[in-house]
Amino acid sequence: MKFRSLLFSLSLFLILLNGLLIPSVHAQSGAFLYGDPLPDAPELSARGEYNVGVQTINLVNNNQVDIINSKDGKDPLYDRPLTIEVWYPASISDNTKTVVYDEVMGTANDTLRPLTPFTFKGRAYRDATPSTGSKFPLIVVSHGYVGSRYLMTYLTENLASKGYIVVAIDHTDSTFKDANAFQSTLLNRPKDIRFIINEMEKLGAQGSKNKLEGLVDANNTGIIGYSMGGYGVLNVGGAGYSEALAEFFTGMTGGSTSIAVNTANNEEYKKLADDRIKAIVAFAPWGMERGVWDGEGLKGLKTPTFFVAGNQDDISGYEKGIKAIYDGAVNADRFLLTYINARHNVAPNPPPAEALAPGLHIDEYYRYAEPSWDQRKLNNVNQHFITAFLGLHLKKQENAKYLELQENSNEKDWIGFKPRSSTGMELLHANPAN
Repeated sequence: MKFRSLLFSLSLFLILLNGLLIPSVHAQSGAFLYGDPLPDAPELSARGEYNVGVQTINLVNNNQVDIINSKDGKDPLYDRPLTIEVWYPASISDNTKTVVYDEVMGTANDTLRPLTPFTFKGRAYRDATPSTGSKFPLIVVSHGYVGSRYLMTYLTENLASKGYIVVAIDHTDSTFKDANAFQSTLLNRPKDIRFIINEMEKLGAQGSKNKLEGLVDANNTGIIGYSMGGYGVLNVGGAGYSEALAEFFTGMTGGSTSIAVNTANNEEYKKLADDRIKAIVAFAPWGMERGVWDGEGLKGLKTPTFFVAGNQDDISGYEKGIKAIYDGAVNADRFLLTYINARHNVAPNPPPAEALAPGLHIDEYYRYAEPSWDQRKLNNVNQHFITAFLGLHLKKQENAKYLELQENSNEKDWIGFKPRSSTGMELLHANPAN
């Protein structure tokens, strides 16, 4: 009995000592919020030097193809509304309050959308005064189908704190609240991304009278996409769609050829090349297993690209999906970070508290969660590698040491990771063929 009491006392002492030596994130900064570092978070996941402001902007892209109402090969036009959320380095006054994000959902009879709305706190400050004195590189973020501009706030806030203007798009017809026919997503992803880059350049120009006037360096742009967002950013970055996709789209829409402009062999597509884009991040990009991409189209991707995938991805596929895209993009300096045993949700915020309520369909949880990984860990690792990659290409930072790693993370600790924390991952790197 005395031995058991002594053992219990020793165990309690060690637990208390551990708590003193390694205080939790909660103890340091209150409740855990999306994007906060876990105790084993890698080095570059830490927030940067800037406070972060955030504002919502409503835009309209005029005279766009109304593909949902296309009929008999005729494409009517409409004015396409787009809402964006913009995070930026900011100066904070004493009475400024941190943001609460409000995720609006669809209706009970629509199976495409989750039924449980939710709110969550962030560490950005709503409509705060921007920091001035220099321009900041632009980053545009495109969510999955379905999703929203709030799907990756752990990353958008984090990057803004490091000196970027970060814009996340609500893609009309593709969000939790308004998901519509899939042909709209196929057609509009690259168009939306190009439009937002152009609009952000205007908002950042002298005389715009926007908060961001004089602050946006659109000539130094990075684009980030997840799933269908990955489909979009790769096309904007130079990977033309296949002729097979154009044929499928025409059949799907009753004769519309409007997507053909984005195919690899179309001269109009080649004119869309945008040298303002210096870096691409593609989380679980969709389409390779569906014939969206082929070798010829992938050769057009020449911008440095960082791919992120789970090797058990059952939406985009891995060996014949994401990794095949990585292998086929022979003219790009490219990386592929693979989470072993992860599926498709390698990019989103963790599941909200509402998704954990008893009695809900499990899909409410698996819209965000990974079965084999802690989403907070994925978030921290994503923050680390994307900070290294974008910093290298958009800020000319000396970050190569964080990217030039042995392939298998289990062999030894990756640089920037705490001891014993870099397990279960692979990192591939390939130089461009020419």
